[in-house]
Amino acid sequence: MSIGNSPEDERPFENEHVEADREEARPSIGRALQQARIAAGLTVDDVSSATRVRMNIVHAIEADDFSACGGDVYARGHIRTLAKAVHLDPEPLLTQYGDEHGGRPAPTPAAPLFEAERIRPERRGPNWTAAMVAAIVAVIGFVGFTMFQGDDSGNEANVAEGSTPSDSVSPTTKTKKPADPKPEPSDSAIAAAPQDKVTVRVAAADGRSWIAAKDHNGRMIFDGVLKQGDTKTFQDSSKVHLVLGDAGAIDLFVNGKKIEENFQPGAVERLTYTKGDPEAG
Repeated sequence: MSIGNSPEDERPFENEHVEADREEARPSIGRALQQARIAAGLTVDDVSSATRVRMNIVHAIEADDFSACGGDVYARGHIRTLAKAVHLDPEPLLTQYGDEHGGRPAPTPAAPLFEAERIRPERRGPNWTAAMVAAIVAVIGFVGFTMFQGDDSGNEANVAEGSTPSDSVSPTTKTKKPADPKPEPSDSAIAAAPQDKVTVRVAAADGRSWIAAKDHNGRMIFDGVLKQGDTKTFQDSSKVHLVLGDAGAIDLFVNGKKIEENFQPGAVERLTYTKGDPEAG
């Protein structure tokens, strides 16, 4: 009869060695996550962007440092999130964490905090730039329309009567210079108007008005707006054609004599004058 341990007595010690070997063979949580990340071809930055877990926390967890997580509940949430990102089953890692850090904690209402770490579609706010551009365009259009209405009050009446494009008023119309400008006769010259020519003087006495004047060949010699107080004189060898945008605002003199016509305010008048006594053609 020998003194010593029987094979049955040695089995518990063998089991303890086997368990210890298994513990040593099992990688740490951080090491397992790091190896899975590398196998998936992901960088720490990729995992951080995908999970919304800060890069310093990812580095710390892969180094098995869970102090930066802020507690067991947050550490478990980060482990679960990172494991899913690197295509690893999180349950064995959570079990391992519980074995190493005192088991599973009691449920807490902190779980919704980890929902924020999941990838969420980017929220887009209102497109304020497009709204501002539209508002600016609307303001510019309103200002342009107001200026057009103020500068050319007789334009609508002119268009209503079906005037040709050459007779219409444009908000950007500039005073056209005649191809062969002629000096305007003075008042004394009008008073003693030559008999062999027709001389027409237009004065904006009661307001502003658009004026167009052509010679006997139909050539435009003036196309523009007279402001109140302005005058314009036209002279031709035989005939002057006039279009008055607001005839009621105009005083008209032909061959030195005032035309006594009862032109109505806002009325568009088309007139032709020749040599001799003032007589509308």
